[in-house]
Amino acid sequence: MNWLDRIPYTLLIAAAIFMLCAPFLPEPHLVEKARMLAEGRLSRPIDIFDVLWHLLPGLLLGLKFALARRAAGGGREERG
Repeated sequence: MNWLDRIPYTLLIAAAIFMLCAPFLPEPHLVEKARMLAEGRLSRPIDIFDVLWHLLPGLLLGLKFALARRAAGGGREERG
């Protein structure tokens, strides 16, 4: 994924932290949506989209890290 390789880790880390915590007051959306999910009220499409939107930078960061780790050999050697 060449486009993901061009995004610097620092930008993804900053975006992930910001989106996971936004909005800061009165409470982050993800806390509110987690509460709604636990209560069985997370059913509106806009709420599901909101969860995915706030998780997107964190998911991209995880994907970039996993792909970089795989490209580096994963830190394991096969024994045979």
